[in-house]
Amino acid sequence: MYQSPRRLCSALLQRDASGLRRLTTPGLRRQSPPPAAAPRPASPRLLAAASAASGAARSCSQTVCSMGNGTSRLYSALAKALNSSAASQHPEYLVSPDPEHLEPIDPKELLEECRAVLHTRPPRFQRDFVDLRTDCPSSHPPIRVMQWNILAQALGEGKDNFVQCPVEALKWEERKCLILEEILAYQPDILCLQEVDHYFDTFQPLLSRLGYQGTFFPKPWSPCLDVEHNNGPDGCALFFLQNRFKLVNSANIRLTAMTLKTNQVAIAQTLECKESSRQFCIAVTHLKARTGWERFRSAQGCDLLQNLQNITQGAKIPLIVCGDFNAEPTEEVYKHFASSSLNLNSAYKLLSADGQSEPPYTTWKIRTSGECRHTLDYIWYSKHALSVRSALDLLTEEQIGPNRLPSFNYPSDHLSLVCDFSFNEEPDGLL
Repeated sequence: MYQSPRRLCSALLQRDASGLRRLTTPGLRRQSPPPAAAPRPASPRLLAAASAASGAARSCSQTVCSMGNGTSRLYSALAKALNSSAASQHPEYLVSPDPEHLEPIDPKELLEECRAVLHTRPPRFQRDFVDLRTDCPSSHPPIRVMQWNILAQALGEGKDNFVQCPVEALKWEERKCLILEEILAYQPDILCLQEVDHYFDTFQPLLSRLGYQGTFFPKPWSPCLDVEHNNGPDGCALFFLQNRFKLVNSANIRLTAMTLKTNQVAIAQTLECKESSRQFCIAVTHLKARTGWERFRSAQGCDLLQNLQNITQGAKIPLIVCGDFNAEPTEEVYKHFASSSLNLNSAYKLLSADGQSEPPYTTWKIRTSGECRHTLDYIWYSKHALSVRSALDLLTEEQIGPNRLPSFNYPSDHLSLVCDFSFNEEPDGLL
């Protein structure tokens, strides 16, 4: 049965009529949360059956999603099928269905729905783009890339122990709308996400209707599976706008360290710009976390660089790498990327006064172990082939507030990074 985009959009972010207030004025700011005694509006519900493909994938994952501790052992059998050598056996975990069969959604309507759901929360933080252009405007529109560890829902509620974050701020019914609002506000052409554990019931069905093609690659032994009532494994997701790019090649990479396969993954895709016919490779990854694993991360980074060296034909294809590296700039893995033969530069260094210093933080949280303020997230790019035309500035300490992240204002403990790229004049030897 045909559904208009408006009705489909409303269905995907359905809400009890008594609790729904539409924002009719663009830019209308939300108010602070009411006192604890005041009743909260009814929670929104994304329809789980948004697409047939998500339903099929969900039925596949239901056998491993609700078991709590020890589930990882059962999931390992499925994980074996997700190695690059056998990924074709389970395509529902890797590539989204044919977008021609999906009814489009007006992004403005979806943004309105999100803001209506969030009307009791404080307003979104204001962040500005910093102009970094040093040359004449490009003849083609820039490529906007967004990097973001969105915080897996199972980890946020069940493992990460954000002691200063109110439990209400972590509820998925509203937090997913904050995530969507951030994406819709910056309208990236390419979206690189980590800690995605709601791919099939939220991001794939919604973003596909906004014109994105998506790929998801879960961790083989996701820690989400040890959380009671989880929604399946978390992993990396990569989305790109189909009206701007054509997929040339896609690789799902399970990272190795010292010849051993690890629990960390990457996605690397070669895209062709439809406006210019120029090709480039975009990659997303999430390296091993925690202190004491520095050598492990270094080995994972070397493995990823070797894979990217092969995919880009020895740097002939320009490259953008987004990720939560779980590594400060002082770590070996950072130095490997900075000194690689792929000729990479970190985009967010360009925001510093000397152009050589990373931001003071990309994540800021308070756990039971104390306050954590680190620079862990990066957007690397081929500096011989690409230029950064602008970058989204970071939140200030005052904006983040004393309770740090996540919060009622911001849905993740990591900040999103957004850059606009353009191709340099085509050097000899580049595709």
